[in-house]
Amino acid sequence: MKINLSVVVLTKNSQEVIEDCLRSVYDWAGEIIVVDDMSVDKTLEIAKKFTDKIYVKKWIKEGAHRNYAYSLAKNDYILSLDSDERVTPELKEEIIKIFEAKPAYLGYNIPHRNFIGSHWIKYGGWYPNAKLKMFAKAKFKYEEEAEYHPRAFLEGKTFTLKSDIIHYAYRDFQNLFSKLNHQTDFEARKWIRDKRKMNFRICLLKMYSRFFKFYIVKKGYKEGFIGFMMALASAQYQLMTYAKYWEMKNSRELCPVIDAT
Repeated sequence: MKINLSVVVLTKNSQEVIEDCLRSVYDWAGEIIVVDDMSVDKTLEIAKKFTDKIYVKKWIKEGAHRNYAYSLAKNDYILSLDSDERVTPELKEEIIKIFEAKPAYLGYNIPHRNFIGSHWIKYGGWYPNAKLKMFAKAKFKYEEEAEYHPRAFLEGKTFTLKSDIIHYAYRDFQNLFSKLNHQTDFEARKWIRDKRKMNFRICLLKMYSRFFKFYIVKKGYKEGFIGFMMALASAQYQLMTYAKYWEMKNSRELCPVIDAT
């Protein structure tokens, strides 16, 4: 028997992971919705095996894109998944029990079992790393204007589940660096919009703070070289964002206008 839950999955060129994601919810979720960001691979072809509720929309701002996707759901509660996530059998059973008894909370935080390649990252703040993933549609929305990492707004109490979502966050280090480069584009523009007061000294302090927090305080060192690289990537996020922020602020100096006359 399927429960009255809408699973909303966001995709873009996800042919390598989308099938496992949809298969993990196919036999028990009352509705599956796929919102795709102009994929050019076989993502939509694969998705059609699991649902006919497929929508194509260009991703411009994350908050607005996610809110649009959730507006398509017919059920009162939504489980939000990205294509590189999948529901574990244990989480499936936990969610089903919630709906058999009727949800007692307006939002549910779900632990994430994050992977780089086949390695489960257990330390450095990566686990349990619970996120608000299941919620009452009418009481939840994201900040509309945010390009990346929008703030979430929920009118009501939340509860954290015991079971995990599996998240294949990064295929390998190359994929990690590629995503880091993409994410810091948005972050730098946000700093400019917010008129954030940043300088190189603050950047260095934030780099050190992040590395120390994830590698020492949150015991990332227990992951060996992978833990070191993940902590370093967190520090590098600050440096790359600052470099792009500095470049935007000094664009006229870097790219002076040439007077043709």
